[in-house]
Amino acid sequence: MSAAGDARMTNGFASPREWRDAIRGGDRRAMARAITLLESARDDHASLGQTLLEELVPDSGAAIRVGVSGPPGVGKSQMIEALGLRLVGQGHRVAVLAVDPSSPVSGGSILGDKTRMEKLARHPAAFIRPSPSGGSLGGVAHRTREAMIVCEAGGFDVVLVETVGVGQSEVAVSSMVDFFLVLLLPAGGDDLQGIKKGVMELADALVVNKADGDTLDVAERTRGSYAGVVDLIRPAHDTWRPRVLKASARTGEGVGEIWDTVLAYRDQAEASGAWQSKRRTQARAWMWALVEQSLQKAFRAHPRVKAQIASLERDVEALKTTPSAAARALLEAFGK
Repeated sequence: MSAAGDARMTNGFASPREWRDAIRGGDRRAMARAITLLESARDDHASLGQTLLEELVPDSGAAIRVGVSGPPGVGKSQMIEALGLRLVGQGHRVAVLAVDPSSPVSGGSILGDKTRMEKLARHPAAFIRPSPSGGSLGGVAHRTREAMIVCEAGGFDVVLVETVGVGQSEVAVSSMVDFFLVLLLPAGGDDLQGIKKGVMELADALVVNKADGDTLDVAERTRGSYAGVVDLIRPAHDTWRPRVLKASARTGEGVGEIWDTVLAYRDQAEASGAWQSKRRTQARAWMWALVEQSLQKAFRAHPRVKAQIASLERDVEALKTTPSAAARALLEAFGK
């Protein structure tokens, strides 16, 4: 790479260390550019991003990481903005990593969370980054964990991760955050949402949103119904019983109680040692996930494997061979 090309990639910074210092100083533009590098499909950009990440790792890990999920229309962005504004008002620095579905045309984010969190986006103590999911499991952005490191190194002490919605993404989200929050809609009578048992087990708190005006009573009944369900499910942590709350992102009622619940969980988890144990487990799992991802990429790029994939796929589709036999053939080609 030419010196001019390298300079363009570093966006005016003479070296990754100079870039690191800018991020440490809270330069939000430097943070955004670093995350763009980490998300890049270009090997040279990704390599530079990883070099920068190594510089930032020692400055990360101090933030509280909260995952926020829920069905479409539940008001995730509105609740995150309400919570974020409350936190910056208390002196916190808040980063929001909003995982958007990828555009099928450009591959970029299509929801544009900055336009849905206008007040928070304008606050100097907030940083909002919509990231394309890139087709990864459940819409969880491919580089969300790396983006967390950048935000924490930039001095943001609260990181909120918004997911696309309830589904397979819950397992992925819970593997990267300290506290997992599921938002629910008020439901009349016995018409509770079809939240899977697995999702209920992952949640550290359930919050019935839109608990205001005409829906306030319905929200309270919904909260009570879910509280009864939670009591029947084995909690994910021995020392924490998931709490079921109601709140209104529109009026702000109950938003403070959500943060109080997060802090109560943190204090309890730190006292029991579960907080750091969970962080260590997540880091180890992240390493192996990257190993598997790299192996799959190398496997598909192998010349002998690449030459056989199309024909073996056709044979499997036409029932001329079994998937297991085709897989063995590809693995044998990879081993040569």
